[in-house]
Amino acid sequence: MSFIKEESEDIRITEVFSIKHEDTEEQTDLKVLKDEGQELNQNEEKYLLEKSCDFIMEEKYLSCSQTEEVSTRIRAQKTGTRVFCCKHCGKSFSQYETLKRHMKIHTEEKPFICKQCGKIFTLKGNLKKHIRIHTGEKPFACKQCKKTFTEKRTLERHMRIHTGEKSFTCQQCGTSFTEKGNLVRHMRIHTGDKPFTCQKCGKSFTEKENLERHIRIHTREKPFTCQKCGKSFTQKGNLESHMRMHTGEKPYTCTQCGKSFTAKRNLKLHMSIHTGEKPFTCQQCGKSFTQKQHLKVHMRNHTGEKAFTCQQCGKSFAENAYLKVHMIVHSGEKPFTCQQCEKSFSQRGHLKIHIRSHTGEKPFTCHQCGKSSTTAVNLKYHMRIHTGEKLFSCDQCGKSFKLKKSLNCHLSLPKKCGKSVNLNQGSETFIS
Repeated sequence: MSFIKEESEDIRITEVFSIKHEDTEEQTDLKVLKDEGQELNQNEEKYLLEKSCDFIMEEKYLSCSQTEEVSTRIRAQKTGTRVFCCKHCGKSFSQYETLKRHMKIHTEEKPFICKQCGKIFTLKGNLKKHIRIHTGEKPFACKQCKKTFTEKRTLERHMRIHTGEKSFTCQQCGTSFTEKGNLVRHMRIHTGDKPFTCQKCGKSFTEKENLERHIRIHTREKPFTCQKCGKSFTQKGNLESHMRMHTGEKPYTCTQCGKSFTAKRNLKLHMSIHTGEKPFTCQQCGKSFTQKQHLKVHMRNHTGEKAFTCQQCGKSFAENAYLKVHMIVHSGEKPFTCQQCEKSFSQRGHLKIHIRSHTGEKPFTCHQCGKSSTTAVNLKYHMRIHTGEKLFSCDQCGKSFKLKKSLNCHLSLPKKCGKSVNLNQGSETFIS
């Protein structure tokens, strides 16, 4: 028994020695491998990355994001850090929580709901940013111009206006941009790409924001509400312009006449009075307009389209604004009242023109003789004195007139018409 015990002890000692010896050899091998690993330079790492990319390319799966994934995994292997991979798209993350947030893109899970408008979000942070639309909170302020923003990244983009930095340049036309996103959108001008399509009507857009605004036409959603009067808007910019009605702020001023406006687009339209510019031209009759919308309405004269119909009398109109004005005929409403003489009007434009009779303002000036008018229509009529244009002709005698009312007057007095028919002789006679 003692012999067996001694033998087993010898074997155990031998095993221990053998294991230790193997461990020492293994550690030596690891040290050699470690030393060899440390000798890997950047070229070898680049070669390894290229080989990985070559393999992916052969499988026809190579993309920028996948190249980054290969790089991420190589770094993870070298540093010994853990990598969490998405099973759906293969994207890698250094943190498990980041992967969890990413997975919501695939599952379409949106657990965070806005209590005010019901809009849902995948991330709590996105909901928090959205809430600022309702509260009006803008915690990020520019130190140079004091302008405030709802998001930090918006402030960072804004700062490039002051620095003049434009890092992103179009390779086709050389135009530079402060943001990469602006360059991407600009490139669609060259490519004609419109990747954002409305599922309801099929209309396509170059930008996602434009599609989102368009969709509100179908849903009739108006998420931007005025806290003072409760009026809602589809776009944030429209709400901001509306708020100036309450504050009386008019930040956009004409450099030529000093007139101020609440919205930039109104100033732009006003400038066409001074410049006489009419960039929107009808391809059928050559008539030009200062606004695109005016051309659009004018085109309905050629097509005969009258899409807006009165539900009470069935009369149709080419523009919704005309229908709204017409509806006042039925209601008899005159909501616009002059504060000086208390005269009321059915349209805001009529009140605006009337007020000029009190102020003496004549904003429309003839560039040829300097005569001023209270309305654009009166200036238009006046210009025909200089041009000699006579648009209204008599079908009976061919005589032309500058104004329609002059033609109507001519037709109401047949003796003034220079041509008549002698029924007895069956031939034409001329009245001297």
